[in-house]
Amino acid sequence: MPYTNHTPSEDYRREELIQSIERALKKLTLSELEALHYDMTTKSYINDL
Repeated sequence: MPYTNHTPSEDYRREELIQSIERALKKLTLSELEALHYDMTTKSYINDL
């Protein structure tokens, strides 16, 4: 396993937040998802080629 600076509780919290976001994403409309996608691409969180 690679070395990380995260403690087990930080890793648990990270996974918890990811799961929460995934559940919320499933409830968004297409327009909301497109707006989120645009925002994330302009901030370079997503790199669509």
